[in-house]
Amino acid sequence: MNYFKLQKKIFYSLIIFSFLISKPIHSLEVEGIAKVVDGDTIIIDEKKIRLFGIDAPELDQHCKKPWIQFNFINLNKNYNCGLVAKEKLKKIISKNEIKCKGEKYDRYKRLIAICYKKGKDLNKWLVRNGLAINYTKYSKKYLRSENQAKREKVGLWSGEFDEPWEWRKKNK
Repeated sequence: MNYFKLQKKIFYSLIIFSFLISKPIHSLEVEGIAKVVDGDTIIIDEKKIRLFGIDAPELDQHCKKPWIQFNFINLNKNYNCGLVAKEKLKKIISKNEIKCKGEKYDRYKRLIAICYKKGKDLNKWLVRNGLAINYTKYSKKYLRSENQAKREKVGLWSGEFDEPWEWRKKNK
């Protein structure tokens, strides 16, 4: 075999190899009854799942919402927004089958996934209802839902809050 044919075979082999390792081999799916850990983490069949593209307030995080409004005076009230996100997620999931689809795990060995209840994207639902925000560091998938929640001042957007990642920096 001459030198150029060998070089050509090596070149094509490297291209094929790099293509194979750059694509996910398959997506990972988990299905079953979910236990809610917090506003962006669930467990199905002992597998921890972190909801992709969103960040919900931490369980001990407090936010402010309008309490009394009179003319130009607004008095805010503190509330546990992390616990609210968890409870609302628990309520929508109820005892229904949840299907989660992901492709990779995070450093805590949680599957990063989009989860569905009867075809409804739960990640999107959380953002759309102001219970979580789009985690732009990792994705912009839910920005439209976030902007809609902001315009309508629902959930977190009705008052004041620290982004969950900023709150963690200050408090953990």
